[in-house]
Amino acid sequence: MHLLAYLLIYPFIWFLSILPFKIFYLFSDLVYVLVYHIIGYRKKIVTENLTLAFPKKTEKEINTIRKKFYKHLCDLFLEMTKTMSISEKEMLKRFKYTNPEFIQDLEKRKSVAIMTSHYASWEWTVILQHHVQSECFVIYKRIRNPYFDKLVRKIRAKYNSKLITTKESIPVILNNKRNNIASIYGFAADQSPKLNKAFHWKNFMGHNVPAYTGAEMLAKKCNLAVCYLNTVKIKRGHYEATFIPIAENAKDFENYQITDIFLELVEKQIKEAPEYYLWTHKRWKHRGKKPKQNQ
Repeated sequence: MHLLAYLLIYPFIWFLSILPFKIFYLFSDLVYVLVYHIIGYRKKIVTENLTLAFPKKTEKEINTIRKKFYKHLCDLFLEMTKTMSISEKEMLKRFKYTNPEFIQDLEKRKSVAIMTSHYASWEWTVILQHHVQSECFVIYKRIRNPYFDKLVRKIRAKYNSKLITTKESIPVILNNKRNNIASIYGFAADQSPKLNKAFHWKNFMGHNVPAYTGAEMLAKKCNLAVCYLNTVKIKRGHYEATFIPIAENAKDFENYQITDIFLELVEKQIKEAPEYYLWTHKRWKHRGKKPKQNQ
């Protein structure tokens, strides 16, 4: 069944990827009408999340943000397919790192953990490998369909970045440390962890919620430098990303301090332009629940 689904959908994905950008985004407009107005994909969840995050905004303001978000969402997921065929030159023109010298200087001294969020574009960040000498590892969640999982791995590894699952991340990072292999690791750490793995809680957008702490704990264990990748959408199909330093020596920070700084940076971005955050995820589903004791 997995293979059949892949064989039916793959030709369509490939066709999308080769469309000229002007037609590509016209198609995205049509997808928006289908997803937002006809199917109403996760509209209830998005509305609830926006209302929780912005309780002072009116219903009209919430609806305006919601519509802008869905337009961006359709662009975002179609842009992932575009990675299959886009040239490196075109990618560099559309996804720019404003201060690549920061990471280039940092990687000469130690390995780096880049903490990023599901904001603006995280798919095209893989062009970072063009700017650095160290191997780039992207931590991702495996897709159930093995054929699509293989496709996503191939797409995201187009510029020689290496994809590793969450379970693979610890042994890979520890092995690289033991063998003194300079590496850069990308963590999208802003979503909600399972409740039984919630070791730290943080006020995020006005609600006390559990936070992922894996990136911080690995950075401390391996003494990685930590920075935040602040990505903004300049216009349709164009993004700029800036490295913001968090900790050059993670071991010098109190437990969960790095995670707190990271979430504060994410919150700042969301408040500046909320339509570019991934609102379809149930980020606040554990709000109000009792945190683990002695954490």
